[in-house]
Amino acid sequence: MDTITHTLFGLSTYGAVNKEKMDVKTKRALLFSALVASQIPDIDIVANVTETGRVMEQMWHRGLTHSFFLVPVWAVIIYALAYLIWKESDRLIFYIALINVFIHSLTDSLNAWGTGVFEPFSQTRVTMGVISIVDFVIWFILLIGFIIVKRNKKIKRYKVWRIAWLFIIIHISIQCVQGLVIHNEATQQYNHVALSANFIPGQFTVVGKNEHVIHLYTSTIWSENQLQDVLISDEEADLDELFRENPKAEVLKQWSPFVVVVNTDEKLGIYDPRFYRNGESFLFEYMLKE
Repeated sequence: MDTITHTLFGLSTYGAVNKEKMDVKTKRALLFSALVASQIPDIDIVANVTETGRVMEQMWHRGLTHSFFLVPVWAVIIYALAYLIWKESDRLIFYIALINVFIHSLTDSLNAWGTGVFEPFSQTRVTMGVISIVDFVIWFILLIGFIIVKRNKKIKRYKVWRIAWLFIIIHISIQCVQGLVIHNEATQQYNHVALSANFIPGQFTVVGKNEHVIHLYTSTIWSENQLQDVLISDEEADLDELFRENPKAEVLKQWSPFVVVVNTDEKLGIYDPRFYRNGESFLFEYMLKE
């Protein structure tokens, strides 16, 4: 998910806690825990300060720091920091950190970019593609919650945010079910299938590949599929020289579920068809031929 959504997750989980009997220090420690935990997996972006980091960006971002196995580790670190600053040892500070780190890693794995949730034991990128990286339905639900707590001072705020989270869970669950149905239908026609949720709820872009032919089409469970494009991949092309000249290309091939190989008189390259828009993919690594 995007940074704004992760921040909103942190604020809304903090809001969902009943703080009526808490002192100011505990509230501050809890807010700190929720916000830091909602962002901490993205600390891997510091890898970009090195040349190796820039080459390995696709594999490093959403890699080990997003692993489910590191969720309790991050929670302990955040809890310890909160204790050092506020001297508060309430276990709720740890639990709110644990929940928010888990939410970050889980929701990242639900969109098309993929997340290494099982690292370091597996390099597999979990990429469900069932929710958009910017989900406006989630934003709308949280906006409604914010309006309610601001306009109705008598209502208990934590109850509003708990209901908001219930609607978020329902929305994500519906998206998952629809995506699963569409994905299963596509696997009956294609050897390789990838899914990418569109901004419109319930609408998905399906990328299906058979040998060297890739179809991109828009799909919902209530309407006919709409073909967007047909791509041709040169599966016989030798990519060794490309990988030597452009190491990012090898990383992209490892990171993507499958790629389209472009082999013309001018260039040799590969791109991820999940991000193909208006005749090109913004994840395209290539080399110019002499």
